[in-house]
Amino acid sequence: MNLFGVLDISGSALLAERQRAEVVTSNLANAESAGANPAQVYRRQEVVFGSQTMPFSDALGQAAGSNFDPGAAQGVAVQAVVTDQSPLVTRYEPGSPNANAQGYVTYPNVNPAQEITDLMEAVRSYQLNISAAQATKGMIQDTLNLLS
Repeated sequence: MNLFGVLDISGSALLAERQRAEVVTSNLANAESAGANPAQVYRRQEVVFGSQTMPFSDALGQAAGSNFDPGAAQGVAVQAVVTDQSPLVTRYEPGSPNANAQGYVTYPNVNPAQEITDLMEAVRSYQLNISAAQATKGMIQDTLNLLS
């Protein structure tokens, strides 16, 4: 694999982790949004990652010669953002304006501790991919220095 393919992979992972962080922060922002009607209450969202081929590295590999492996350059892509179908949380709060006829208020199925953990994981993955891209950039620079 060429070094530019590594940059493509790190870049795709950065985009995917950024979207994951956005979804997690949306979950946190809606964690306490309540309602009487369960059909209108926010549901937790999750990001599903998958692999994608990297078109730039494919073209570069084909131009480089016969040792091209089209399966070698895989990146990360967000395949879907899905809605968590776990049960919503109900609390007995008869004085709330969002209470139903029985006095229960429906809250989203968002666990703030889990969301903070997911956000920390996304941020750490983002940082690691930046480090990988910087290391690759350093290797490219060293190679150019050797060639000049």
